[in-house]
Amino acid sequence: MPTRNGQECPTLRIGYLYAVEMNIYGDRGNVIALTRRCQWRGIGVEVDQIGIGDPIEPGRHDLFFFGGGQDKEQIAVAADLAGEKGAIIREGIEAGAAALTICGGYQLFGHSYRPHDGPELRGIGVLDVTSEAGPDRFIGNSVVETDGGELVGFENHSALTFVGPGCEPFGRVVVGAGNNGRDGTGGARYKRAYGSYLHGSLLPKNPWFADRLIAEALARRHGPILLSPLPDDLERAAHATAVRRAQRTR
Repeated sequence: MPTRNGQECPTLRIGYLYAVEMNIYGDRGNVIALTRRCQWRGIGVEVDQIGIGDPIEPGRHDLFFFGGGQDKEQIAVAADLAGEKGAIIREGIEAGAAALTICGGYQLFGHSYRPHDGPELRGIGVLDVTSEAGPDRFIGNSVVETDGGELVGFENHSALTFVGPGCEPFGRVVVGAGNNGRDGTGGARYKRAYGSYLHGSLLPKNPWFADRLIAEALARRHGPILLSPLPDDLERAAHATAVRRAQRTR
């Protein structure tokens, strides 16, 4: 365990799921943001890239990140998640690990995704959501109000996702389509696992949410941790600019 000022600091272990196959619209920046915000505080970080065919060590990871991808890659990833690998991730979430899933990763953390062409893709069922390809594409900046604060990001999807009773919407859409453009919901949450359609990257423009994920993930192994504040002037300015751009599109 690293030390700072003579005191031991915790280490955050991130499982980066399908970093090569599922990485579009800047999703990798979320892992960079988590890493930097830990390092600035003297918190150790270990990032394991877990691709197709790679095993997952049960109980190792405090936080999983799963980005978006194209349908071709999503088919291969869904097949790889079937069986033991998906079960290990589910067990990790039940044991207190955190997760951030974006777009295609969000869909595969749910029960299923039905594309326009081809068979239904089975997810791992962490989130009680189902998704299907819709007739329209939702593109643009989006703002979602959550219980922790305002999120802003860029959505680019045609899928319609519906949240079941086994989890809850992460927030309410203020600008944009959110889960499906119909019911006003944005994303989903179960325990410490979150799903969202916000690309862009999401976390650099929403530092409060990055810190929430870090604190929740560390709590699994180390108990409640109060994170020291960071000078987030640039991050808050980027957030405000993105919100203004989103509001101009309403």
